[in-house]
Amino acid sequence: MADIPPKPWPTGLAEQVEPLVLRVLAPNPSPYTYTGTQTYVVGPVDGPDCAVIDPGPNEAAHIDAIIAAIGGRKVVAIMCTHTHRDHSPAAAPLATRTGAPIVGCAPLMLQVAGPRSDEAFDPTYAPDRVLADGEGMRGAGWTLTAVATPGHTSNHLCFALEESGALFTGDHVMGWSTSVVIPPDGDMGDYMASLEKLMARDDTRYHSAHGAAIEKPKQLVRGMIGHRRQRENQIMRLLAEEARPVSAFIPAMYKGLDPRLIPAAEMSVTAHLLDLEKRGMALCAGDIWQAA
Repeated sequence: MADIPPKPWPTGLAEQVEPLVLRVLAPNPSPYTYTGTQTYVVGPVDGPDCAVIDPGPNEAAHIDAIIAAIGGRKVVAIMCTHTHRDHSPAAAPLATRTGAPIVGCAPLMLQVAGPRSDEAFDPTYAPDRVLADGEGMRGAGWTLTAVATPGHTSNHLCFALEESGALFTGDHVMGWSTSVVIPPDGDMGDYMASLEKLMARDDTRYHSAHGAAIEKPKQLVRGMIGHRRQRENQIMRLLAEEARPVSAFIPAMYKGLDPRLIPAAEMSVTAHLLDLEKRGMALCAGDIWQAA
């Protein structure tokens, strides 16, 4: 995980990151969002239309900044990679202001009756159209194709910009940090399969929802796969030593961790353990995990 860079950040500014793409940073920095959520406006700046990817939080200043980046263009679609609260809540108010349909990931309804198990998700998200893997949207000079990448969330999509070879990766792959996989909706097995899926593609660069553009995508994804396998091996070594609760894995696995990130680390370890359990490599009795 990279340190958050010092201010000033380009919050609210429309930065042209490639000929068909403007990037607008939302004012929601945190240990989980880096300098904030990045919204992308896709289409020629002098063209007749565009799409908006990950409109972000429902913050009036951010929505105004997106409208400014759109300019006089028609918005063909407001496209969401997933429905965490820092990604999709601005979709509805932006749709009201632009008349554009909300298109992209499926709405998420968690079926687990745990305490606040859906706290991180946006309950207002109501898409006009859900995209399946390989479906997409197009406008004048741009084409966006959905790439299903479940794992971080079960409804996560990436969007491929066919004209440039770029991939908008949402939270699935980020340059500043590995993605957090939080059960019950996040699934480590699905996440690893989605990383392997990206390894088989030939995208030229990634634009993620947090952090700088990724210019060597396969190198990064290869490293992320290796990192997760290393974490899994750590867990198996610790289980071989003794049975233990999830909290007892953290001091051994995450040296010098920001205390604010301990809950996320525990969820990530839990995701690994649940995946190991599915594969017959770990067992859980109460809250104590042991090797199978």
